[in-house]
Amino acid sequence: MPPQPDRRVDRKTKLALLDQPERMARKHKKLGEILVGWNILTAKALGDALTYATEHNRRIGEALVELELCKEEDVCKALATQFEMKYIELDQTTEIRTNLHLIPEKIIREHRVLPLGEENGRLKVVVSDPLDLETMDLLRFRLNPNIEVSLAPPSKIQRFIDVFMSKVQSQLGDTMASIDHDLPEDEDAIGAAVAEDGDAPIIKLINQIISEAVRTRASDIHVEPMGDRVRVRYRIDGVCHNREQIPKKLQGAVNTRLKLMSGIDISEKRIPQDGRIKLAISGQDIDFRVSSCPSTHGESIVLRVLRPDAVRVGIQALGFEEDDYQTFMKIIKRPNGIFLVTGPTGSGKTTTLYAALQELNRPDKKIITAEDPVEYNFSGMNQCRVREEIGLSFAKILRAMLRQAPNIILVGEIRDLEVGEVAIQAALTGHLVFSTLHTNDAPSAITRLIDMGVKPFLVASSIQAVMAQRLVRIICEECKEDDPSPDPKMLRVLGFKPEDLGGLKFKRGAGCKRCNGTGFRGRKGIFELMTMTNELRDLAFNRASTGQLRRAAAAGGMRPLLEDGKRKIHRGLTTLAEVARHAQAEGILIDE
Repeated sequence: MPPQPDRRVDRKTKLALLDQPERMARKHKKLGEILVGWNILTAKALGDALTYATEHNRRIGEALVELELCKEEDVCKALATQFEMKYIELDQTTEIRTNLHLIPEKIIREHRVLPLGEENGRLKVVVSDPLDLETMDLLRFRLNPNIEVSLAPPSKIQRFIDVFMSKVQSQLGDTMASIDHDLPEDEDAIGAAVAEDGDAPIIKLINQIISEAVRTRASDIHVEPMGDRVRVRYRIDGVCHNREQIPKKLQGAVNTRLKLMSGIDISEKRIPQDGRIKLAISGQDIDFRVSSCPSTHGESIVLRVLRPDAVRVGIQALGFEEDDYQTFMKIIKRPNGIFLVTGPTGSGKTTTLYAALQELNRPDKKIITAEDPVEYNFSGMNQCRVREEIGLSFAKILRAMLRQAPNIILVGEIRDLEVGEVAIQAALTGHLVFSTLHTNDAPSAITRLIDMGVKPFLVASSIQAVMAQRLVRIICEECKEDDPSPDPKMLRVLGFKPEDLGGLKFKRGAGCKRCNGTGFRGRKGIFELMTMTNELRDLAFNRASTGQLRRAAAAGGMRPLLEDGKRKIHRGLTTLAEVARHAQAEGILIDE
């Protein structure tokens, strides 16, 4: 009889493995207590985060990061300490690149898990969530019963996957080369082939373009026909970046595929059309709002990327300074009146209003919205879509809303006198009304409503506050550095005086892989919050000019957009040029 193998090591390993979930379940020192003990967090900040986590159904670690009370790395290190796991510095780890073959790519992408290597029959992996037992069970079942788990921040794991596993750029080129070689010359024939052939290479190309846009945090994908080519651009943090030049003969195929995916009539090329796409990308369901518009060289198509988490950021993560945050919270909790958010297209108005509604979305409140179109769906709210083609306008929906006995009403935009008057009547009859308006600054909203034809006494009595906002790009934390020689022209434009510069360090982004060499990653708002006072109501009643309203608002404590931007420069969040581009260009501080 052959000798039996010594199973003591395997048994020990197995027991250690089985003990891991038990260690997780045992009572450990709480995450917040660890961070307070490390002097990274104050007890008051921890209390605020706990309240926020309870109200928004977040874990405490997620709340701390969303409120910017802690860095993601600090939270991950504290979790590693709490669950007695090893923290991995992915930026300094090279072993993973040579061990990627240990876990199938699909599992790596879908579950955000990285293989660190194998040792003594144990598979060493890196995850971001120590309580993700489902992923660990999957790995044990598919790969190896012996798993050793380490932790790393989720954003760094995702970045590692994007950088070292993403082959999109070469795939795009290869795919286009194969299409260019195989498809016929005639554009209409190509479009017909794509419509009939479910396995056409163009489908692979479109999927790769969309996937890459989502991974690079693009908010829009622009497919624009030119005279000799089709240009593809991604809008990232509000700025368009060239991505791909598609051969002109593929224009019909690209447009046909996008129109098929979004339910748009492929035979109609003379009029603008709208559609919608829903795709699962990296384990997340993402909607795309599609718009096609005829142009000189063919149809231009734009896909707006609608991420579910894009408008669930929480009010404190919008970028408010503490005093404006406290004022904002008081305003949105008033029982009636109108709160207006103003700014150009793409300035984050919808995100701000959704954040306010989520704060107020409670079982004891009825919230109804009128939107054109409904971009994000929220549980607990009644959302109505404007459909002008059948006569369902903002005004008609708004009148119907008042018969539904709501507490809070959101009107997507006050476009004309009819909508303005109905919104004001709703505010005067005991409803809290949120809406947007296209003006450059907060005081201009008062004169704009009066110019529309709304009676001055109605404006004066119904408006509670007006907030203007812009979005400025935030310097990438990975490559942030001191700016030793800030532009003198920008200093002068923004009103920095020589005496203001003592000890003030300006920051800039050097450019790195994480920010794609731009020096910026993410955006935050700069705000101009004007609360209506008795003086401002008197001025509105007497049809005062915008200049008079601005001076009275500033005397009452309103901080102009430019000043709010300068505070973010002082904190090292953004650059001189970013604030100048969004605030000063509109002449916010010009004295009239």
